[in-house]
Amino acid sequence: MKGLVLCAGRGTRLRPLTYTIAKQLIPVANRPVIHYNLNFLKNAGIRELAVVVNPDNHHVFKDFLKDGSELNMKIDYVIQQEPRGIADAVYKAREFLKEDPFLLILGDNLIFDDITPSVEKFKNSRCEAMVLLAPVEDPRAYGVAVIENDHIKRVVEKPKEPPSNLAIVGIYMFRSRIFEAIENIKPSQRGELEITDAIEYLIEKGYDVKARTVRGWWKDTGKPEDLLEANRQILDDMKLGDIKGHVDSSSKIQGRVSIGENSQVIESIIRGPVIIGSNCTVKRSYVGPYTSIGDDVELEQSEIENSILMSKSKVSKVRARIDSSVLGQSSEIHQNGVLPRVMKVVIGDLSIIEL
Repeated sequence: MKGLVLCAGRGTRLRPLTYTIAKQLIPVANRPVIHYNLNFLKNAGIRELAVVVNPDNHHVFKDFLKDGSELNMKIDYVIQQEPRGIADAVYKAREFLKEDPFLLILGDNLIFDDITPSVEKFKNSRCEAMVLLAPVEDPRAYGVAVIENDHIKRVVEKPKEPPSNLAIVGIYMFRSRIFEAIENIKPSQRGELEITDAIEYLIEKGYDVKARTVRGWWKDTGKPEDLLEANRQILDDMKLGDIKGHVDSSSKIQGRVSIGENSQVIESIIRGPVIIGSNCTVKRSYVGPYTSIGDDVELEQSEIENSILMSKSKVSKVRARIDSSVLGQSSEIHQNGVLPRVMKVVIGDLSIIEL
């Protein structure tokens, strides 16, 4: 069984972060989102996969993941020239997939669940597709399924009046007949080939489409608040901390805290769960729970919690505590403390500052 990871999206809901980094490479708990997805596939027994990318980011993924050998996987790349939907991306990968069954996952989704039983059930069945579902409070933002005895009877993409609360979580298993389905659907009102329409085609033609419910935690990391929630979830599951850097005698480490090599904590309080990367300096500062700090970050005379600081960012002498924030790579926040007290900012397109 092969794997297919979709990473061709432009990440518009995460701008300005995604102007300089693909959304699947944004770190959560100091690891890129796609790493969690690749581990998810490995745990499901998949070692051969393709990553669907767009013309602008394909070199970034190739440089980052290479051929997959470092991860004990074999990775190919498929370019989706235009953002024409999930079904179009699947169809673009048909030469890689050939006649093999495959597991499809959206590259910006995170799921922490063992789906090996579902994979085995799909392999041993004659169904043409298996779709993973989860109950949600507001299903209007998702593809929604109606099921009967583990069989999907109908699917609807982002309905105004949902027929059920069972959302498609972005994980699918297909056989090659899905290509026939894609060839027989038309673009939706938003100009995309919807995978839900392809699944509906299979159902209408009488093919068996099964449903499985996800029991573990999952999250679409398409917005900043989703990244922070995923960060909290992962840090919550963090085991005992691992301190490799230097912590001076004036500092206090409370709870589960990991500190990378060559990092220094000076006259500071770190209250876990917290993860701090390598070559960081935390000086006369407070780092509160659910904070992830990337490599080469400088934090001085400031307070921060429930946030993500990407690599090479700097925070200095900020009087107010920073909370529920995402700082991009090489970003800087500082307060000079000189009278008159004014705010001086340089803000990129689509940035958000809340004071």
